Amino acid sequence: MAATLFAGLLAGLPLAAPAATLNVLQNEAPRSMDPGDQTATFTYTVLEPLYEGLVRRNRQLQLEPALATEWSSDAAGLVWTFKLRPGVSFHDGTPFNADVVVKNFQRHLDAKRGLAASGRIRQVLASVVALDEMNVQFTLKGPYPAFLSLLTTGPALMVSPQADAAGTLSRLAVGTGPYRLVEYRSGEYVLEERFPGYWGKPGGTERIKWTWTAEQSVLNMAIQAGEVDIVNPLPPVFARMVKANTALTLHESDGAVVFFVALNLKQKPLDDVRVRQALNLATDRAALVKAIMFGFGRPANSPLSPVTPGYDASLNPYPFDPVKAKELLVQAGLLDGFSLSVAVQEPEARIAEVLQGMWAKIGVKLEVRKMESGVWSNAAFANPDQKAKEGTGAILTSWSSGVNGADMQLRPLYHTASFVPTGANLGFYSSPTLDGLLDKAAATADEAARNALYGEAQKLINADAPHVLLYYKKDLFAAQANIQNLWTEPGGGIAVRDAVKP
Repeated sequence: MAATLFAGLLAGLPLAAPAATLNVLQNEAPRSMDPGDQTATFTYTVLEPLYEGLVRRNRQLQLEPALATEWSSDAAGLVWTFKLRPGVSFHDGTPFNADVVVKNFQRHLDAKRGLAASGRIRQVLASVVALDEMNVQFTLKGPYPAFLSLLTTGPALMVSPQADAAGTLSRLAVGTGPYRLVEYRSGEYVLEERFPGYWGKPGGTERIKWTWTAEQSVLNMAIQAGEVDIVNPLPPVFARMVKANTALTLHESDGAVVFFVALNLKQKPLDDVRVRQALNLATDRAALVKAIMFGFGRPANSPLSPVTPGYDASLNPYPFDPVKAKELLVQAGLLDGFSLSVAVQEPEARIAEVLQGMWAKIGVKLEVRKMESGVWSNAAFANPDQKAKEGTGAILTSWSSGVNGADMQLRPLYHTASFVPTGANLGFYSSPTLDGLLDKAAATADEAARNALYGEAQKLINADAPHVLLYYKKDLFAAQANIQNLWTEPGGGIAVRDAVKP
């Protein structure tokens, strides 16, 4: 890239920011300042310093108290009681108490609100009540061993009820975290600064500034040139270059992200399982990992990632077999193949273009529709009628439950109750058998028995092929070597609230 073009692309980045500002460059803009109305990993990373839930994970990924100081459940695991932390206020001065907790969860139980992440809460929680000012009680629909893990996710982060009532949360974040929002300039940056009224230990740097670009080369050049402190995620093509630079640190870990193409089962011929299986057989996953991940990934054989409890490493449902794929299309009456449109975010367009070449060999003409993240999100989470109107046959995306378990990977993506827009079942896949397996597994306390059920679920999903599974990626981010106290969860999110910049 020419130097002048590089300079232009970096114009929005903090070239001369004060040393007390931690500058983070990501590959996409935040989708909402409301943690309960988004499900994107890199949006959660921006919001994490601003918000807190009742519990959280520490650097060792263990659960620990946050806005609750202690908790207990009944013997059946149905009723959970939490004692809340006193003396906590939101950034707008609203006091935190049990009524606030009730309002936060009731907004997700209200299906009319249509918040993007509500499905996770609504499928598990029956009711929440305030016992007194500082004690709250949850009643679940059934035993759910992952309930505490659920409380660490986006929809369980506490928002100011006043800000929620005002309808301004999508742009003006108001939480209880160690940082408060100073400014969100759409298309440019998010600026956060330490909240002087924070109940706990102050954050790391004075300010955190988030910028973003879809240009992979800019992500690399910005960190190499020292214009930013952190780049997340680092495109795999530049990983070895960063590793060789002594001024930088490459943070590399096994990831929980599964990349896939969600197929619209409401659209012909994708309603035919033979067609969906053909697309899977026509996908050379090893070649895809080589072309896209440069070795920093592995072919996907399951809807679960290898770091997720219950993952079955023995599965190999779709070896690369274009001959068999073509036979299945012929059996489905598609001798001349068919045309298919896929919606893809700009940073991931290369994946779709590689698939375009692979699938062309069996007669599938793949139209790649590149979109910026906001437009893509609207297309991905559209209802069946809107997808039909727009001709959206497939969505290229990824998902990670992080360390939160198989239920939070499989339920949002494959359960009938998770149809978009309130879940992430983008292609409207529905299997009563799978729904039963997931519901039974979620209520099973014994880990071995639970994982056996998830083994059955993986096999069923693979056979029905609602997605074309692609690969698992390693989590890669780059930082200036002097930045300390950074850590990441499997899935690609990084925690920067305690980061130190000497």
